[in-house]
Amino acid sequence: QVKLVESGGGSVQAGQSHRLSCEGSGFTFSEYCMGWWRQVAGKERERVAIIGSGFSTRYEDSVKDRFTISRDNAKNTLFLEMNSLTLEDTAMYYCAAVKPIYCGESLRLWTEYGSWGQGTQVTVSN
Repeated sequence: QVKLVESGGGSVQAGQSHRLSCEGSGFTFSEYCMGWWRQVAGKERERVAIIGSGFSTRYEDSVKDRFTISRDNAKNTLFLEMNSLTLEDTAMYYCAAVKPIYCGESLRLWTEYGSWGQGTQVTVSN
């Protein structure tokens, strides 16, 4: 059974950096496409960054050049390094895993075929 556990959320000052982690278990971590998504209350969940099993990455435009997604397959762990945080980055951040065939930008595919963690809240303030 796939299990994903996020950690690292908290309150951060605008302009600072912060790192999220997600530990996976119950599946062959290295073979899966992994992603970070975020959601603000009342809005649809949005893709932040995706990293494929071959380490290719894709980012949402607003985080490109500020966030870095990475994975450590030996530790079954996914990371999101966030720099120059802004108030607009405040959200619940979710880790998700999906088989490579579904590794696109469609929330529908990730929701239907992927596995999700419980989320970790990041709050950015001035």
